[in-house]
Amino acid sequence: MPQQTRPWTAECIPPQTGRRVIITGANSGIGFETARELARKGAEIILPARSMVKAKDAIDQIRAEIPSAVLIPSVLDLASQASVREFAAWFSGQYPGPSLDLLINNAGVMAIPGRELTVDGFERQFATNFLGPFALTAWLYPHLRQREGSRIVIVSSAVTKWAKMDFDNLQGERRYRPMMQAYSQSKLADLLFALELHRRLTKAGSPVSVTSAHPGYAITNLQTSGPGSGPSALRMVSSLLKPFLSQDAAHGALPTLFAAVTPQAVSGHYYGPDGIFELKGYPKAVSIPAPAQDPRDAQRLWSEAERLTGVIFRI
Repeated sequence: MPQQTRPWTAECIPPQTGRRVIITGANSGIGFETARELARKGAEIILPARSMVKAKDAIDQIRAEIPSAVLIPSVLDLASQASVREFAAWFSGQYPGPSLDLLINNAGVMAIPGRELTVDGFERQFATNFLGPFALTAWLYPHLRQREGSRIVIVSSAVTKWAKMDFDNLQGERRYRPMMQAYSQSKLADLLFALELHRRLTKAGSPVSVTSAHPGYAITNLQTSGPGSGPSALRMVSSLLKPFLSQDAAHGALPTLFAAVTPQAVSGHYYGPDGIFELKGYPKAVSIPAPAQDPRDAQRLWSEAERLTGVIFRI
């Protein structure tokens, strides 16, 4: 990727008029900032949340700043496969045929203290962070316009550097650790999914690109219910690091925005902050962690996702 002559900020986003975008988790945090900046540039944003009230509240906040914003509320709970199917069916009815330019899989949960099961019987972090986005992308892929510029962005996490895929403990069945097992594995799954999807689309000759990003150490509502509810030592380290190594949600959204809209973003590449340990800073291409580079793990995970969700991802 060419060196940036100046830091890449939201002001660098090219015009988005005429583009239809879905951003999951856009009612708060990084997703909200992503939606706001793309709406500012003219994109039509479909903004699903777990309730219509939450979706409309986020839309009201954005429109208070950007009255011309084109925003459509909807309901989507990624922890429920039924909700994923219902959202996809709603989109198909409202926007039939090739009608989508950009899908940003951003929504997630983080470090739930105790192991919880969803209505489908899946561990909640694995379901929300990976299985839901996998199924959603499979359902919506036929609606992506098959042309240059169409893009799928999958938001991962810097913790994937220390993660590993344990297929014998994929959903915390044997041992559950909130952060460095369940959460990190679910975000590694996202990155493996992004790279495998890129490989499959390339093999099929599709012009749709797949990029991935991580926000660094961004302070969002994930931290409110995540590490802060964990062991006291982790809370202490977190509070000490925040003033020096963290950034707000607006800056945390920049790698996602870069991966989503800039012509310099390359399919199959990964983007994060350019600061120390990729914790904060402006977007740049970052190294793909070694655990995400095993195509055998990616293929096995893909097959497992299809088996668990019952969704066959056809390309």
